[in-house]
Amino acid sequence: MAYFAPASGMNPDTQALYAANRLTVTRQLRYSAKHGNTLDVTLALNGVPVATLELKNPMTAQNWRHAVTQYKNDRDPSDLIFQFKKRTLVHFAVDTDEVYMTTRLSGKSTRFLPFNRGCGGGAGNPENPGGYKTAYLWEAVLERHSFLDILARFIHLQIEEKKLAGKRIKKETMIFPRYHQLDCVRKLVADARERGTGTNYLIQHSAGSGKSNSIAWLAHRLASLYTENDEKVFDSIIVITDRVVLDQQLQNTIYQFEHKQGVVQKIDINSTQLAEALGSGVPIVITTLQKFPFVTEKMGELPMRRYAVVVDEAHSSQGGETATELKGVLAGAAIKEEVRAKAEAEGLPDYEEEILKTMAKRGHQPNISFFAFTATPKYKTLEVFGTPGADGKPNPFHLYSMRQAIDEGFILDVLQNYTTYKTYYRLIKSIEDDPQVDKRKAARALARFMSLHPHNIAQKTEVMVEHFRHFTMHKIGGKAKAMVVTSSRLHAVRYKQAFDKYTKDKGYTGIKTLVAFSGTVIDPDAAGVEYTESGMNVDAMGKHIKEKELPERFGTEEYQVLLVAEKYQTGFDQPLLHTMYVDKRLSGIQAVQTLSRLNRTHPGKEDTFVLDFVNEPDEILKAFQPYYEQTLIGERAEPQQLYELQAKLDGHQVYYKAEVEEFCKVFYKPKPNQTTADHARMNACIDPAVGRYNDLDEDVREEFRKTLVAYRNLYSFMSQVIPFQDTDLEKLYSYIRFLLTKLPRGDRGPVYNFNDDVALKYYRLQKIGEGSIVMEPGARYEVSGPTSVGTGVARGDEIELSKLIDILNERFGTDFRPGDQLFFESIREDAVSDSNLRQAALANTMENFGYVFRKALEGLFIDRMDQNEEITAKFMNEDQFRDAVSKHLLKEVYEKIREEAEVANDQ
Repeated sequence: MAYFAPASGMNPDTQALYAANRLTVTRQLRYSAKHGNTLDVTLALNGVPVATLELKNPMTAQNWRHAVTQYKNDRDPSDLIFQFKKRTLVHFAVDTDEVYMTTRLSGKSTRFLPFNRGCGGGAGNPENPGGYKTAYLWEAVLERHSFLDILARFIHLQIEEKKLAGKRIKKETMIFPRYHQLDCVRKLVADARERGTGTNYLIQHSAGSGKSNSIAWLAHRLASLYTENDEKVFDSIIVITDRVVLDQQLQNTIYQFEHKQGVVQKIDINSTQLAEALGSGVPIVITTLQKFPFVTEKMGELPMRRYAVVVDEAHSSQGGETATELKGVLAGAAIKEEVRAKAEAEGLPDYEEEILKTMAKRGHQPNISFFAFTATPKYKTLEVFGTPGADGKPNPFHLYSMRQAIDEGFILDVLQNYTTYKTYYRLIKSIEDDPQVDKRKAARALARFMSLHPHNIAQKTEVMVEHFRHFTMHKIGGKAKAMVVTSSRLHAVRYKQAFDKYTKDKGYTGIKTLVAFSGTVIDPDAAGVEYTESGMNVDAMGKHIKEKELPERFGTEEYQVLLVAEKYQTGFDQPLLHTMYVDKRLSGIQAVQTLSRLNRTHPGKEDTFVLDFVNEPDEILKAFQPYYEQTLIGERAEPQQLYELQAKLDGHQVYYKAEVEEFCKVFYKPKPNQTTADHARMNACIDPAVGRYNDLDEDVREEFRKTLVAYRNLYSFMSQVIPFQDTDLEKLYSYIRFLLTKLPRGDRGPVYNFNDDVALKYYRLQKIGEGSIVMEPGARYEVSGPTSVGTGVARGDEIELSKLIDILNERFGTDFRPGDQLFFESIREDAVSDSNLRQAALANTMENFGYVFRKALEGLFIDRMDQNEEITAKFMNEDQFRDAVSKHLLKEVYEKIREEAEVANDQ
């Protein structure tokens, strides 16, 4: 029927056949003998109609919506020209400002999708100085070569099989690329053709962007990409997903694009399978990153080849030793050749040559191009994969923003309906003794005691169940589901028990729960009873639901509520999920990913709802705002920071340079020369440092350990973006990685359990706010990286238990106006979230930090003046009050920032 453009120009005959294709444009085509209806524009390929357009002119009071109505009401899908899979493949509703399209006419249920370029970070099209805003449609999309390319390499029939009411149902969808997908793939392919290998690309595409299709199109295009001189650009395409279990949707999509045997291979067994696929040169390989560290053990050295690595969810796949191993496997031959020449020229011993190889693996590889997709790029993701802009800072190569996806209706705005609750309570000491306790640790223990208290669990369960009954369960035609996000596995267990008990006691039907958590949980208040996920999830037949069955079972009409603890908060796609109940502190990317479980669209799903027991709306806004439009990078890391950390570590005299050197001689010994005695020799190099570490004072010991972690993390990141030539940095990095594993963790202090020492005297759960959290278009919110080298440790203050309870009661009790307390909490959280204050806190002592903090605090109060003018005026006008507030907040903010940094570094 047609001859499409060959991938290369090596066969003149195929070029001639391609040129012989006839594309025609017919105006006002009368397409059926049954009636006199005509189509504004019909496009045909070699006499076969493949696309239709209805054109409208806003100047005559008609627009694309009228065209859509015309397609739905006046175009009979049973007419041959519109029949699915038989004639036309796509239909466009066009006016001078916007374009919409569909691939299947189904009467009034036809769904048209935006086919616009996007404007200013949102929906629509930018102004066109040369004509209509929609001129790109005929100038760039429907142009002869472009349209033939779409027909040949983009449009395809997607087949999905779903289980509904126990029956397997096959759904067929004709996929036509959305504008941003077409634009992205074509720009990436054109740049790769021009530059060849060795370039990194960051694609910031929001949820709802159709990422699986974009990755599939890109992988197949790159696999058949040739230069202008008819030389293949890439020998193999490696698609990396960050999930241990391969993304089923992604692999199925890539498979459906190419049916030739041997073109695509998924690696779902082990690293031997991956080694065989790489060795045989399979064009497209789909695998997880975790299999690469073991490949070198399964195979010899790969020959010199050129690779395109397409990374799914790049924010979690760009760092660490596993990513380094990937580069080492794919670039091993080139690295070996380059390093050997340098080692021979400089007369380096074998182990120094191995060090140079390892350093080379971390950095840029001229035979590998990375194409990294993510909706939420971290600082490191931007630095490693971003394209330098005019200011030198890295930017995404291509952007499809969260804002545009929401504006175009591909995802829902999960912040549109956001309700917050606050817990007020009063505790009393129930024992005669008044022991001294570590203030911070005991405060956390008291907060945990409060959150796990049966009354707290019961009250929040009642709120959630009643809300679900009255507001959620009738949504989406009665199919709506909810997720409860808990702060720990024990919380998940107790909430599951509370939900089931409450609904049973009330006699409620249609609210059945599933719980998701890893491993085994022992409830200390239940006589050591052990709980597992499958043990708690029992269906109506009395059978336990296996972990891998849970997502599909939750999608059935049998279950409505899923309670989770660190599971299903990322990557979980359930369009019927409408409401989320949050009883966990969320921040940053974790907040975005967790709440975004609600954003999937579904017929009849018009909105979402969040009920939050823990987080402040401002905290959530600050988490989402950097990813609403293009993510910007803040202050950048400098190499000098690494040398400052190195000097600080050397100054402690815990390890000696000779020990590091001797360790590296063994660690970097060529593998064929390694013996079983080498492990003992490495330990012998590390153990003396462990002994010296144990002789340090507790505070110095903890500071040294944190500086080790800071050096390890910073070098692991910076070595990917800066080609260090200093082998001493690499040697220290390798030594530190193993030293950290042998250092004893310091006394973490007392572990408190106040179940028998404290009692709950008063409790009140109060709704304090409802409405929308509105993201701001055009706002500049930056993501920050590792820019400070301060690693001091805060000492734990001791306090009587009774005084600590008094402080907490003053803070959370009803003697204070809730609004006043919330105002101070908001100021504190503003300060903790401020990037400049975070940098200052991490780089300075509390005393030095105070100079910066006091200056910034006045601005924070002024920013929130309209929320509490009385307290703001008191702060501005009364020195004694201002000093007391500043002193109190200074300590809280300083310790909070450093505590969060410690947790992040330990992960």
